[in-house]
Amino acid sequence: MEGQRWPMEGQQRPMKGQRWPTRSQSSCDLRGSHLRAKPSEAVPETPAASTAAISEPSAAPPAAILGSPGERSLAGANGPGRGSQGSLGPGIPGPRGGDLDSVSLLSGTLESLSGPFPDDASSMGSDSEVAAPSYRRTDRYGFLGGSQYCEAPESSVPVDVARQRELKWLEMFNHWDKWLSRRYQKVKLRCRKGIPSSLRARAWQLLSDSKALLDRNPGLFQELERQPGEPRWLDAIEKDLHRQFPFHEMFAARGGHGQQDLYRILKAYTVYRPQEGYCQAQAPVAAVLLMHMPAEQAFWCLVQICEKYLPGYYSAGLEAVQLDGEVFGALLRRAAPAAHRHLRRFRVEPVLYLTEWFMCIFARSLPWAAVLRVWDMFFCEGVKIMFRVGLVLLRQALGSPEKLRSCQGMYETMERLRSVPPPGLHEDALVHQVTSVPVTEALLERESGAQLRRWRETRGEAAARPPPRLHGARAILQERQRRGGAGGGGDPQAGAGGREPSAGGRKGGAGG
Repeated sequence: MEGQRWPMEGQQRPMKGQRWPTRSQSSCDLRGSHLRAKPSEAVPETPAASTAAISEPSAAPPAAILGSPGERSLAGANGPGRGSQGSLGPGIPGPRGGDLDSVSLLSGTLESLSGPFPDDASSMGSDSEVAAPSYRRTDRYGFLGGSQYCEAPESSVPVDVARQRELKWLEMFNHWDKWLSRRYQKVKLRCRKGIPSSLRARAWQLLSDSKALLDRNPGLFQELERQPGEPRWLDAIEKDLHRQFPFHEMFAARGGHGQQDLYRILKAYTVYRPQEGYCQAQAPVAAVLLMHMPAEQAFWCLVQICEKYLPGYYSAGLEAVQLDGEVFGALLRRAAPAAHRHLRRFRVEPVLYLTEWFMCIFARSLPWAAVLRVWDMFFCEGVKIMFRVGLVLLRQALGSPEKLRSCQGMYETMERLRSVPPPGLHEDALVHQVTSVPVTEALLERESGAQLRRWRETRGEAAARPPPRLHGARAILQERQRRGGAGGGGDPQAGAGGREPSAGGRKGGAGG
């Protein structure tokens, strides 16, 4: 309450001659600090408006995670986002005006799909709001609230079983290449069971082969950080920082360590791949990685996702995403013909609902426990996991005559697609359904080839020519071994054993 005397309970009185700190001073002291209140460090209450901001998501629709209508169109006419250069010091000043007119994924389509995400609806981000509720507890994943907050207990797995799983993974780490090349099916099975949370960061780096890429390029991330970067990308990145998981303790505070590291990663990638630059969908992907590993490791993991798992996904024009949308439509016609006819009837193209699912690897569309399980399988088995998850969600949304009858129109259908998965869906049940979907790497390649030929007949040659997609950890390891030596990995444009070229002398990325 205004006029309330400081200090609050647990705060020491100032020494003689000193003054009580003001509320604004106390809020500034919290900038960038750890957000979980400790019992011995009581956080003072703030006015009710601030408390409501974190407890109750605003009803006002926020800016869509991936932009607003008219920005970064599918045709790529405007190209990636434009902006003016901005500095990102310890406080990360707010974005300045510039000529940033386009950093969105779709022109007028994703806005209607994204709608009022609870995570974005809040004005969360200022330190006073983060500190508003006393003793605000996070869930086991670090979320303070929002749609992905998990109230479930820690884990139902017995301690001795969890310990045995950790020991098995540690054994695999000690002989990783041998396990991946000779006992891949066992590695895949263990990824489907779920990687132990204590070892997930290391496992993701080994599965994606980003650790080999990091070892091969010591100090390159720091070198990329020191480069000035292109102003249009820097301004676009600054404007997106507060949108990424604002209810997670790591990204809740403006200028906090999470937002600073996220900026470092995204800026470094624009220097690393200047022709590809920055796409808004990279930000939530990088944020998920940062929740599990330091910035440098997260950067190289992001590089592998963009260039091995999803090449061309984040290039201007988004042609790779559109092509995968056509592939998904063909697979849906086989797996759920009634749902496919329904979507065709109301002209709900795959790109309308699939873009955010695929480009963010479901990071904003599933309960968090399910997100982590999907990512575990994705790093091991590759992009086929995304197609399988998408088919499972479509069948859950439109898989019965009753559900189809309740969606008599494009708007009703889109609303139904936004409501998947159903509340209470357990991650184990989702994984079981995903692993039973008969989508194989060979089927994906065959369907991709057919859709690419159809694309050329109707639209001509694609503007971008991304490198071939690699289907999971084993394919990435085999590519590295073919290129010569256990120290390889990373960019095929670099020599087999040499250091990555500096940013100024690099050839184009996926769009080159």
